[in-house]
Amino acid sequence: MPTALRLLPALSPDHRERLMSLAREVSFPADGKIFEAGGTADRFWVVRSGTVSLHQRVVGERRISVATLGPGDLLGWSWLFPPHHWDFGAEAFSPVRAYEFDAAEVRTLCDQDPALELSLTRTIAAILAHRLETTRAALIEHYARHGGGGVR
Repeated sequence: MPTALRLLPALSPDHRERLMSLAREVSFPADGKIFEAGGTADRFWVVRSGTVSLHQRVVGERRISVATLGPGDLLGWSWLFPPHHWDFGAEAFSPVRAYEFDAAEVRTLCDQDPALELSLTRTIAAILAHRLETTRAALIEHYARHGGGGVR
């Protein structure tokens, strides 16, 4: 499987600078919930340090970890696509420092700069394609180990 694409290095220096002008530094404690599936996706993050676990609820209330994100990784993409609700949940696995971006501000910046919007959208699409593969692999592995959990 190819290596995950990193959002900030994939942007041109000008686009990266424009996006970073909207960043604010935040932190999350270990085991801290960052967001839950179904919640309003009004922001996103680029992880600076620490690790984040993405999880999906399956078969009732059971959660499966589908990805672990680390430094340089994009956390959150649902802000880009209506209805702007999280598809996964995210939790800090260790103390996390990140750049946080307000989704409405970024969408406004993109409206003002179509080239930035195209670059951002293409980069996030490539990240999503990679995440889809890793999520699919995690779910297949889980169900192979646990005999499908009775789901058909």
